[in-house]
Amino acid sequence: MTYTISSARNIFPNTLAADVVPATTARFNQLSPEDQLAWIWFTYLEMGKTVTIAAPGAASMQLAELTLNEIKKMNFQQQTQVMCDLANRADTPICRTYAIWSQNIKLGFWYQLGEWMEQGIVAPIPEGYRLSANASAVLETLKGLEPGQQITILRNSVVDMGFDPSKLGGYTRVAEPVMAPKEMSQRTQVTIEGVDNPTILSYMDNLNANDFDALIALFLPDGALQPPFQRPIVGKDAVLRFFKEECQNLVLVPERGVSEPADGGYTQIKITGKVQTPWFGSGVGMNISWRFLLDPSNKIFFVAIDLLASPKELLNLVR
Repeated sequence: MTYTISSARNIFPNTLAADVVPATTARFNQLSPEDQLAWIWFTYLEMGKTVTIAAPGAASMQLAELTLNEIKKMNFQQQTQVMCDLANRADTPICRTYAIWSQNIKLGFWYQLGEWMEQGIVAPIPEGYRLSANASAVLETLKGLEPGQQITILRNSVVDMGFDPSKLGGYTRVAEPVMAPKEMSQRTQVTIEGVDNPTILSYMDNLNANDFDALIALFLPDGALQPPFQRPIVGKDAVLRFFKEECQNLVLVPERGVSEPADGGYTQIKITGKVQTPWFGSGVGMNISWRFLLDPSNKIFFVAIDLLASPKELLNLVR
């Protein structure tokens, strides 16, 4: 059997992902722009209560500073219009700037706006404003979810705002500067119950060390990575760009796994554990599975990263 990316996606089909995340995101996207903005505002008010709090200062906001200061100088009506433009994906200079930011910059941008709204620096939701029934239902769903699922929905709610980048033509993605890999003396090595495959262990160790060059060397030239609830990213150049833009300072804590032979001399391996993100700190672990397909030379042909439906799924290692 010759594997394709499509067939590789079907390994370990009994893995139960948190389908509530794309479902809740879809419900959010169906809200009016005004309700989306109000939902984000009320969500930030819930941070530290029923919604997982962001870690202040965890992401560098220097790349958004000019835009934030521009908004800070506006009057309330102008500020409200900017936020409505972002939700409407309008073609404005700020929406175009926002479109090419990395997800961490976007999260930090809205976190800062939320802080300023609470302080009265940025236009607040009108006094006595009540969410619509649909927006309230989406917020109540969010409150009842696990922290890792909340994090993902918060990310999804802001990542696609702003102008559609596919309409920009050529552009340069704006992301935090790539940090140097950790010194060897500062690195720790993971252990995984049930799995001692060197490629898998190196994947975890290199990602924890921000050593993306060593990490991408583990992949085949046409290898692919599938982030949670997204289509596969194919090819070493595209996967490396994803690692550099979206995966800096992650902490992977794999716990257990299973390795099985697959057709054609391939090996399929499933690992479950937790991931901590810089934006939400070490107190929040997202329940994750990694589904690897390695070729006969032990190179990564495919890896899918799944946000699990519940903590009990950490024990689900069956095919």
